[in-house]
Amino acid sequence: MARPPPERRPDHHAKAVDGAEDILAASFPRHRLVDDYHGWATEEVAEAAAREYGVDLVASTSESDVLRAARLRARLGLPGQDVASATAYRDKVLMKELARAAGVRVPAFAAVDSPRDLLDFVDAHGLPVVVKPRAGAGAEGVAFLREPADITAFFARERGSEVPYLPGQWMVESLAHGDFHHVDGIMRDGRIVHSWPARYTGGLAERVRENLHTGSILLAPDDPATHALQRMAADVVAALPPAPHPLAFHLEAWIGPDGVPVLCEIASRAGGSLIGDQYVRAFGVHLAREGLRAQCGLPLTLTTQPAAPSRAIGHVLLPPGHGVFVPPADPCPVPDVELTLMREAGAHCQGVEYAADAAASVFAEADTTDAVESRLADTMEWWNRHTRWE
Repeated sequence: MARPPPERRPDHHAKAVDGAEDILAASFPRHRLVDDYHGWATEEVAEAAAREYGVDLVASTSESDVLRAARLRARLGLPGQDVASATAYRDKVLMKELARAAGVRVPAFAAVDSPRDLLDFVDAHGLPVVVKPRAGAGAEGVAFLREPADITAFFARERGSEVPYLPGQWMVESLAHGDFHHVDGIMRDGRIVHSWPARYTGGLAERVRENLHTGSILLAPDDPATHALQRMAADVVAALPPAPHPLAFHLEAWIGPDGVPVLCEIASRAGGSLIGDQYVRAFGVHLAREGLRAQCGLPLTLTTQPAAPSRAIGHVLLPPGHGVFVPPADPCPVPDVELTLMREAGAHCQGVEYAADAAASVFAEADTTDAVESRLADTMEWWNRHTRWE
């Protein structure tokens, strides 16, 4: 089936294949198009196609497909990540319950199945809190409640929410403090095959709300957070129901002053945005491609834990502004920086509309993480001085 780009839901299936009709005809002659990729009817179409052509495996690469692919495997009796494992990697309440039981530190949290659940949690733990969809992705639907008026506003937005205000759909947790990190890699049968952590330069939810940049920088091998985060990733993967075959994973966590990671969430798919490109630059393996190949029974390219990235590497997504885009006239002067425009000159932009939205992407490499951070900062300063939104 043809899947729409993950960052936006299309209004009609034609958007999913716009400009790719020849590729689909040549490489995916048995694909199916659906009007609403995220709707329940899509699973019926997928099962009908699978039975018609006698498929013997079901693979997925996106967050929205993890659980539905597992349900399809169960219906067809096929191997791969089962429903119990997929559910644990999608349902943030179950995920945190299993992690907490294994000794992993998590924020205070609770399911929100009614208004009372949210109000009771705030009474018990105070503000601020964050409310999020239990099966959300890309910071969609996340709400930060810092004062009583924010609670009222959250309840009032029910009619416009894509995630229904129903039992099993929402959760609340105390707002964690510290530097935000991610860990990415490959896991197999409840164990980490290889992974590496990075520090975010901005949170996804804050980016969409406040029109900020976002990115990350791979941690150095001798950074104390490197071992702590890799240890957490191993503990979380061991705590959740395993999948028998290799899968990519993406974990997010905070590290406060005490140096102990606090779990935000983990997903059984590769990290989005430019995280995959950053990993391949460091280790020669693109996690989305590697995870898909592994689900198809092909051998892993990298089977051991690297001692260090090839170089210190970081990236940043520069946000679109409001107005007509006028990019800098000259190339970026910062050394060892690769800047790529993601919007055409003259495009009319309305700020950050989704988590991976950007006017340009930047990759920087150096011998140390401090040097990478400095080059990214210099690039953003140059960009802000020479970019106009008219």
